[in-house]
Amino acid sequence: MAMYSYTIPEDKKDMYAASRAEDVESSYKDLAQVCGRVRGKTAQWAVSFLELASTGAVPILYKRHNKNLGHRRELGGVKGRYPWKAAKAVLKTLLSALANSQVKGLSEDLVIVHICANRKHVYPRLSPKGRRFRQNYDTSRIEVIVKEKVESSRDEKKARMEKAKAKSAKQKPAEEKAEAKGAAKVEGAVHGAKEAKPETKPEPTPEVKAEEKKAEKAEQNAEKKAERKQKVKSEHIRTE
Repeated sequence: MAMYSYTIPEDKKDMYAASRAEDVESSYKDLAQVCGRVRGKTAQWAVSFLELASTGAVPILYKRHNKNLGHRRELGGVKGRYPWKAAKAVLKTLLSALANSQVKGLSEDLVIVHICANRKHVYPRLSPKGRRFRQNYDTSRIEVIVKEKVESSRDEKKARMEKAKAKSAKQKPAEEKAEAKGAAKVEGAVHGAKEAKPETKPEPTPEVKAEEKKAEKAEQNAEKKAERKQKVKSEHIRTE
């Protein structure tokens, strides 16, 4: 397996894991300095360091491409910068290499044996206004190779690979079962709500209620008038 500037021995391919990022939208100069900061370090230390650098909490030492750069107190007075965008890209590529190492059954004790960044494509661009000055749009490439710090036997690697496969196989049916249970609950709740709903008459609208009240008042007034007429008749009969 051959990378840009590193060749893995054919008899030790099982000990290595690699990853590559193409057409990265970041300065290859910043990427190269970030890669140089974690080259030869352990994978765990590199991940924790790059997480801090990606947030701007830790500066990066610039050994090259450092013209007119400021001196950083955190680095002991040497030149440095905070390339958080480049640190994010390198961190993402390193995590991809670690994921590939888990698939291959490697141990967690890994060392970064090769990491580099180079310019890939150069696209000419012109300014949209004013004088038509040319400003190139550059893309970069990142390559990472990790290796086991302590060699492990093939049986251990096979066991780790089987465990990883078993975990992935268990997770899929568990997720499917959870989705099926959720769908069944929703359907049961819908059917139960439909069955439990009693037959209720639709509530009358405010207009219907007003008309009913008017009819009741009219009936009451008619009854009162009838009673008055009867009283008047009775009194007239008595006087006669």
